[in-house]
Amino acid sequence: MVATNNVTEIIFVGFSQNWSEQRVISVMFLLMYTAVVLGNGLIVVTILASKVLTSPMYFFLSYLSFVEICYCSVMAPKLIFDSFIKRKVISLKGCLTQMFSLHFFGGTEAFLLMVMAYDRYVAICKPLHYMAIMNQRMCGLLVGIAWGGGLLHSVGQTFLIFQLLFCGPNIMDHYFCDVHPVLELACADTFISLLIITNGGSISVVSFFVLMASYLIILHFLRSHNLEGQHKALSTCASHVTVVDLFFIPCSLVYIRPCVTLPADKIVAVF
Repeated sequence: MVATNNVTEIIFVGFSQNWSEQRVISVMFLLMYTAVVLGNGLIVVTILASKVLTSPMYFFLSYLSFVEICYCSVMAPKLIFDSFIKRKVISLKGCLTQMFSLHFFGGTEAFLLMVMAYDRYVAICKPLHYMAIMNQRMCGLLVGIAWGGGLLHSVGQTFLIFQLLFCGPNIMDHYFCDVHPVLELACADTFISLLIITNGGSISVVSFFVLMASYLIILHFLRSHNLEGQHKALSTCASHVTVVDLFFIPCSLVYIRPCVTLPADKIVAVF
């Protein structure tokens, strides 16, 4: 017999089944989402409108902020809306679309963070050649590579997910569609599941090690400089390192492990 999909819609369990807790969660996420949109939107508008903030660092920062708005908008609005209703439902196609968008913007953000690390490397290690290397054409090319890398990752992930069959049940113990919760709803296909997990985990591992390697090179370069020069150089990297930690540590906890959904996943995914 030919196997077919028995699942046409997915029901989210959400953060809590308690109605009072759901309302508190919805308000909390609404405030966080508003802060993300307004904060990053202000950064984008400020950089675009300013005649002073024209360096490559701010060029990349404006794209990072735009991608962050898109990334959060994939899941936050539905999560907030679902907190006000008892039956939290999404169609299977809607679920896969959400996954595609999530990994597209998430992958793009990962590549943009690597691009920004390269920008800091050139600025600190090759300051005299910085503007020659990081010219407008190079900056545009690097941003294009980041978008292309995110798209390639997402298309690969979505293509593999489409090879799976979903036989039921259709209840997902999460509040948005992601790799591990979706795989738990699929009929057993160990090889494809392994490819999906590898695709998701590899981008996190490779990106994180590239970023760490770039900062190790910067630290090695700064050994010959005085303390004032070291402090000035490292101060420009502090915010970037903070974003890298907030982004890749949760990603590593979620994606670099076997296909098992843990209770802590809901909390980790918030970051």
